[in-house]
Amino acid sequence: MRYSEFWSLVDEVLGRAHGRVLTSSLRLGALEDRTAEAALAENADPRDVWHALCDELEIPDSRRWGANPRRTAPPRRARA
Repeated sequence: MRYSEFWSLVDEVLGRAHGRVLTSSLRLGALEDRTAEAALAENADPRDVWHALCDELEIPDSRRWGANPRRTAPPRRARA
């Protein structure tokens, strides 16, 4: 997943204003209590950040990837 796709999904799934507030203020346990923005600034994979954000917000898979039926959902990375 690219950074641009991450931000596109934030805007589409969470709403532009609400999504930006969440990415800058919500601390995510799966990301060592960093915000999504902080994790991205520290070079976390956007795919992992998106999954962590959606998991924290309990966004179901049916809504997680937006309205575009052709958008493929990037799988979770295997944890070592």
